[in-house]
Amino acid sequence: MKLSLGPVLYYWSRDALLDFYREAADWPLDIVYLGETVCSKRRNLTPEDWLALAETLAAAGKEVVLSTLALLEAESELLTLRRICGNGRFTVEANDLGAVQLLSSQGVPFVTGPTVNIYNPRTLALLARKGLRRWVLPVELSRDTLAALQGQRPQGVETEVLAFGRLPLALSARCFTARSHNLPKDDCQYRCLDYPEGRLLSTREEEPFLVLNGIQTLSARHVNLLPEVADLDRLGVDVLRISPQPTHTGQVVEGFAACLRAGADPRSAAAGLERISSLGLCNGYWYGKGGMERRQMLVV
Repeated sequence: MKLSLGPVLYYWSRDALLDFYREAADWPLDIVYLGETVCSKRRNLTPEDWLALAETLAAAGKEVVLSTLALLEAESELLTLRRICGNGRFTVEANDLGAVQLLSSQGVPFVTGPTVNIYNPRTLALLARKGLRRWVLPVELSRDTLAALQGQRPQGVETEVLAFGRLPLALSARCFTARSHNLPKDDCQYRCLDYPEGRLLSTREEEPFLVLNGIQTLSARHVNLLPEVADLDRLGVDVLRISPQPTHTGQVVEGFAACLRAGADPRSAAAGLERISSLGLCNGYWYGKGGMERRQMLVV
C-alpha cells in the first residue's frame, strides 16, 4: 500500500504552510494532496504558490494531486475551480460534483475526495466511466461497506482510505468559527488563524465532541486505522491517507511507513500515536458503530 498526505484542512499562515511542506518533502510519502478544500477566503497561498509547491514536491519524488473546494458558493470560486481543473500538469482531486463534471468533460482522469458520496457500486462504476482513477472512501462508511464496494470495483480504479486524522464530517454555508466570536461570515476577521487545529467544542459533561474549522465540522478525536493495516491490505486498499495536523504529522507518517515497509508491529506503532493524540482516538465508523467509539481491532 501507498501512503498519502491529505490536504491541510486548517487555516495556517503562509510561513507555516511552506515550512510544513518543506519538511513533508523528506517524509516517506508516495502522494501529496495540495490546495484549499474548506474556505475560499483562505488565500495565504496563491494558485501560483500551490503550483510552485507542487513542482517542488514532484521533484522530490512525490505524486502530487491538486485538491478543490468541497463547497462552492460564488462565481469567483468557480473560476478558481476551472483554473485548477485545467492546470494541464497535475491530477486533480474533485471534492464536489462540479469538479467531477469539469474534469470529465475535458476527458481528464481524476480522483474523488471523501466529500463525494460514493456509497454503492453503481456510483463507482458511473464515475469510473467518466474518468475516475482513484476514490477516497467517505469517512462515515464501514469496513463491511468497503468490502462490498471492493468486490465490484471497476478495473483500473484505486481505493484510498483516511487512516489517521480528524474526520471531516460536514460543511455549511455558515462559518461556525466566526459565529463563535459573534462575527458575520463576510467579516470573519480570519479568526480561523487563531485555531491552527480548529476550535474544540465539548459536551456539557466536558467531553471532547467536535472541532469547528470555519464552515467545516470535524471530529474531535483522531481516527486511527493503523492497527487494521493487515485487514486494509486484505481488502485491496491501495492508499492510506494521513490528514495533516500542526504537530507530529511527520511522526505519524513514520509510524505508518514503518509498518507498511519495514514490517513493524502495528500495535506497537499505534501505541506511539496514542501518546500524541491528547483528545483520544476513534474508529467507530470502520466497525459500523458510532463514529466517536473505539473498537478493538478485528481478529481475522
